[in-house]
Amino acid sequence: MKHGVSGVADAGAFLARLTRLDPGAPVRLRPAGSRTALWARLPWDVLVTREVAGPGPGDVTVPAAELLAVLGRGGDELPGRRDADWRWPLPPTGGTVVETVAAAELARVAGAAAGTLREVTAGGLGGRAVGQRAVRDALLDHVALVVTPAGGAPVQVTQRLVQAVLRMGFLGSADVDGPETRVCVAGRWVGLSALYGVAWRQSVKELTVMPISTHPFG
Repeated sequence: MKHGVSGVADAGAFLARLTRLDPGAPVRLRPAGSRTALWARLPWDVLVTREVAGPGPGDVTVPAAELLAVLGRGGDELPGRRDADWRWPLPPTGGTVVETVAAAELARVAGAAAGTLREVTAGGLGGRAVGQRAVRDALLDHVALVVTPAGGAPVQVTQRLVQAVLRMGFLGSADVDGPETRVCVAGRWVGLSALYGVAWRQSVKELTVMPISTHPFG
C-alpha cells in the first residue's frame, strides 16, 4: 500500500517535530476531502493535527518515525500498520470559533512559562527545592487564557495547548506577522487553530481506552 501523501514538506515538518518530542509516537492518517489529516498525541496529553496535500491511504495508523524515514528518502510505500497503537478519541467535526488571539501573544505566554520553569528549577519555590517535573506539570495545567463568548460559559485555554502549537511549529516564524490563532470549541474539546495546524484537548478528564484492532473513534 502507498502512503498517498504528496505534501511531503508539510508532512515532514509535522513528523520531524513530533518525533523530536516523542520518538516512538504513532501518527494517524485520515481522509480530509482531497487531502490527508495527520493526527498525533503529544506527551502532555494534547492531540495535534495538520492537513497535507494528497489523498492518503485511508484511515490508518503507522509509526511516525518510519513514515518520516520513507518521506525523507522519497519513497511512496506505507510503513507497517499499527492501528491498535491509536487509543484516543478525536474531537467532533464542526467546532465553533469563540475568539482569536495574536500568535505573538501566545509566543509571549509560552516564553514566560519557560522562564518560570527555569527560575523555579534553579532557585526553588519559597526557598524550598522543587522538582522540575512537578513544576512543569503545574505550569502545563496553568490556565493561560480565559475566553468568555457572548452568552456562553468561559473557555479555559491551558499552557498544554499553548505549548503544543508552539512546539509543533504551528504558529509559523516569529519574524512574520501571520494570521491570528483561533480559539475553538467542539463539544467538550477546546482547540487552538493556528497557521499550520490545530491542537485539541478535552476539557474534562479523559477515559482510559484499551487498544483494539480497529479505530473506534473519530
